[in-house]
Amino acid sequence: MNIVVLDGYTLNPGDLTWKDLESLGRCTVYDRTAPEEAALRAKDAEIVLTNKTVLSSDTIKQLPKMKYIGVLATGYNIVDIEAARDIGIPVTNVPTYGTQSVTQIVFAHLLNLAQHVAHHAQTVRSGRWTSNPDFCYWDTPLIELAGLTMGIIGFGRIGRAAAKLALAFGMNVIFYDIAKPSSMPEGCQPAGLDDIFRISDVISLHCPLTSDTKKIINRECLGLMKKTAFLINTSRGPLVDEQALAEALNNERIAGAGLDVLSEEPPGENNPLLKARNCHITPHIAWATIAARKRLLRVAVDNAASFLAGKPQNVVNGVQTKDFR
Repeated sequence: MNIVVLDGYTLNPGDLTWKDLESLGRCTVYDRTAPEEAALRAKDAEIVLTNKTVLSSDTIKQLPKMKYIGVLATGYNIVDIEAARDIGIPVTNVPTYGTQSVTQIVFAHLLNLAQHVAHHAQTVRSGRWTSNPDFCYWDTPLIELAGLTMGIIGFGRIGRAAAKLALAFGMNVIFYDIAKPSSMPEGCQPAGLDDIFRISDVISLHCPLTSDTKKIINRECLGLMKKTAFLINTSRGPLVDEQALAEALNNERIAGAGLDVLSEEPPGENNPLLKARNCHITPHIAWATIAARKRLLRVAVDNAASFLAGKPQNVVNGVQTKDFR
């Protein structure tokens, strides 16, 4: 069994082990693979795993030996799942590994916006406190979360987990989702999308990227938000019209933003958000705690093993193969 991992470095830069995957067959792990290299590197592979390396329809057609594609992430838009389905190749993902880690960074960003801990710690390190005439000082308004309203757009697993944390901080929670949730934490109230923008002190994005949600954060909705409101995006970069958000921040139309994702990653130097006022950007690390990466790798291996056993799981393109030949 030939197994190829096209871009394994971000999942395992050396602090995890591939031994469980290697137990399934001969395994080749590449740190990174350019799109034009994918067909050559995977030409003899029966199982191909990818994180962000694109497997287009053209590439898939160049891999006649391939029987299975495993995506090392929850989102699977980097694979042409229809092309794989047409030739009977199941595509799987890892749907739930990062819920707690992503929720954690939502509040890391929110607490940073509310109290600027890193900034104030740096001023102490630079000697400002030792020369200060008063016993304390602060450079920005310090904001208490209790009593504020968090508006959550997208109320799936991560959205609900964020709601629970918000409630623990004493916040009010309203949410918008296209689908009616089967259950919700007590204290959460559904709201229309316009009301989310008008009422919320904090808006946190947790929806998938679709044609309906692309640039769901745009000039019009930013114009509805409170001038004191914060925007948090740990979901998908293209949910945000980046030029519109930069203008809203620079014109003090909203108070600040905490972003872990951008529309292009890594971003170009001309991305307007890189220098926008009170915009704090982390390099897509919400998923990357060691606990979350261990879970991701374990499920990815289980997915491949289940396929080999004729019982594929977490299939996203509807192909169910009874046994591997």
